[in-house]
Amino acid sequence: MTVSMNFEGAAAAETAPRDLDYAQTMLAAAAIGIVGGIVATTYYLVLEGFMHLVWHTLPEQLEPFFSESFPATNYVWIAASVGGLLVGLTLYLMGLPGEVSFVVEKVHDPGRIDIKQTPAMVVASLFSIMAGGSAGPEAPLVQVNGSVGGWMAQKLGLTLRTTRIFTFCGMAAALGAFFGAPLGGALFALEIPHRRGLEYYEALIPATLAAILSFVVFRLTTGLSIGGMYHFTSIPPLTLINLAEGAVLGAIGAAVAALFVLVFRTVGWLTRPLERRTVLLATLGGLSIGLIALVFPQTLFFGEREIETIIETGSTFGITMLLMIGLAKMLAISCTLHSGFRGGFIFPLFYIGAAVGLAIALGFPQVHPTIGMVCTMAAVNVAITKTPISTTVILSVLSDTAMVPVIVIASLTSFLLTINLNMIKTQRSRSIATGEARPGADAGDRTPDTAAPPLQPEG
Repeated sequence: MTVSMNFEGAAAAETAPRDLDYAQTMLAAAAIGIVGGIVATTYYLVLEGFMHLVWHTLPEQLEPFFSESFPATNYVWIAASVGGLLVGLTLYLMGLPGEVSFVVEKVHDPGRIDIKQTPAMVVASLFSIMAGGSAGPEAPLVQVNGSVGGWMAQKLGLTLRTTRIFTFCGMAAALGAFFGAPLGGALFALEIPHRRGLEYYEALIPATLAAILSFVVFRLTTGLSIGGMYHFTSIPPLTLINLAEGAVLGAIGAAVAALFVLVFRTVGWLTRPLERRTVLLATLGGLSIGLIALVFPQTLFFGEREIETIIETGSTFGITMLLMIGLAKMLAISCTLHSGFRGGFIFPLFYIGAAVGLAIALGFPQVHPTIGMVCTMAAVNVAITKTPISTTVILSVLSDTAMVPVIVIASLTSFLLTINLNMIKTQRSRSIATGEARPGADAGDRTPDTAAPPLQPEG
């Protein structure tokens, strides 16, 4: 009897979740960051190859087959439709990988993302972006790298708390590489699970380390420059009036975000009858993206490089055209995401903000174009993602400006005005290890800090 009890006790000790000391956690974070940088580099190079093939090589080779009665501009909707078909076939054959809401839910509990969904997410997102969809690579990279971190923790048999830290390290590594702003990427990964501010403080330093190392690996291997992605022609010296403008632009950005949510939900309602017809819905989604692009070619792709076009030549479009482009981009994002395409909406939201912000600056010359664009970009994104701090840091780096005060005012104004505007339904308060939810948290937030249980198949 004693031997049996000792044996059972030893077995329980072997299977009990274990934790790491701080040095071990930081070492693991560094490893996750390096792996994350390699994953981001591989994804980037494959994506660039696909994009060059579909939007440069093939159009040149197929141009002789078009005629005056069927001009080459039709290639846009054909390519987008074929891309949609490929997305649909991927989802049908490989399963439905989760979206942003899925990732946020799994971060809370069980603290990790099922790595089995990684292949479907990689393939579907590559086809989605290749087709010209208004969805970026940040969400796929977050899911892929986040699942790698969680997988590592699962193999080591770690507690839920440490498993979640590893997952955050993977997410931060993805965003640090993609945004080119390691601190902003780490903060974004930690803010996105919540509606009212960062709560998983214990993951901040490990996630930042992972983001920095991923950023270094990504920049070294791709040869991309370090510094601001967008180059504004002039950056005004900040005054108190500019700070007030930031608040006004934050309110306008919040209103724009509310309009986007309305458009998004309307498209979702219209596509609901086709939800179970995966291939047809994705193909029609690709067709709709292509048709929108025939009228507004600026809406193609996820907006990272297209924002630079708005900065350089947007003033020639005029106020009305800029506002129409912003509205068309809302429709393009909605068609993209509701048709099953996989990708993130951060840069598409930035693009909407840039177009509307420049239109405001053209209509009210006292508002500097740089302030108008950057503040509205921040406000629109914050209203949807609830990430005021990280958005401020990211945009300050991307714009290569010293406008943190005015950006943060716009961000916080938008955040406060849209506190009840919920687009990512799974955002919530953290799960407390002791089982005691903090004041104001829902009872459903109470999850004991035990070993991460195995994921159940998604329905």
